[in-house]
Amino acid sequence: EEMPLDLSTHIETVNSNPHSNWVAGVNNKFEGASLKEIKSIMGTIVDPDWTINMHPRGEARLVTDDLPASFDARTAWPECDSVINHVRDQSNCGSCWAHGTTEALNDRICIATKGQFTTLLSVSDTTACCNFLSCSSRGCNGGQVGTPWKWFSNTGVVTGGDYGTTGTCYNYTMEQCAHHVDSKTLPLCDDVKQVAPTCSKTCVDDDTRKYSDDKHFSDSSYGVRGVENIKQEIQTYGTVTSAFTVYEDFLTYKSGVYSHQTGSALGGHAIKTIGWGTENGQDYWLCVNSWNNTWGDMGTFKILMGDSGINGQMHAGLPGK
Repeated sequence: EEMPLDLSTHIETVNSNPHSNWVAGVNNKFEGASLKEIKSIMGTIVDPDWTINMHPRGEARLVTDDLPASFDARTAWPECDSVINHVRDQSNCGSCWAHGTTEALNDRICIATKGQFTTLLSVSDTTACCNFLSCSSRGCNGGQVGTPWKWFSNTGVVTGGDYGTTGTCYNYTMEQCAHHVDSKTLPLCDDVKQVAPTCSKTCVDDDTRKYSDDKHFSDSSYGVRGVENIKQEIQTYGTVTSAFTVYEDFLTYKSGVYSHQTGSALGGHAIKTIGWGTENGQDYWLCVNSWNNTWGDMGTFKILMGDSGINGQMHAGLPGK
């Protein structure tokens, strides 16, 4: 597990398959990374049971039949593009569950305020304070994608940007990184010390802000089931949190509509879904990942609807006051 994981055979398998609808290649984020390292950042349990058991919001959901063939939240709400299209980097921490949830709430608050709120929300606050007691989560060692939405409604989350930025309450505690030596722009993940966020009740990065006043809330938490319902949800309220099983070939994704072809399962991963479409006859979800914008298609990817369990793992909440 300590040896670098060789992804070259997966790249070859995908790219030589005449029926493949996606292109594989080397992503600096994972070149030279060991199986153990990669597994450590897959921090979500993929289990449809806990999404089903969530209580959807009370109002009747009427699915209209005028859903467009494709949808991208970044162009639907251009005033929120800087938030929706902001690709973060969870670094060498299994905080994908906190990223996929905090980011979707961030988008939804921006959308609900018609672009008035574009400040980034703190993944550190969610990772550390939405902890075992309140969220059945274990920080950098993983968590759920449903419980944080409940935590957002009960406790709220403070503002926080990427590592080293200014003007928010509690930034992310680790910088972006790559596993490959030749990356000109990013430090090596091995050299980035894992500084797991701690549950600080003060604004670590801006002492002019009061932690309790800086909290932003959702006012509900619910699972969304069924392709039409998910589309309706995204088009009406904004992006949603999603989870799916990551296989080795996903690490090599560059473009096109991903579907699992080769390699073993590495664990569950949470992201946010921002739209949908069809490419070469394949219906896909459009998603934003938290592996920085050098991975995949500028940090985003398309995944075949239903692939790797993603359709059963959609969660959201309405933004609160």
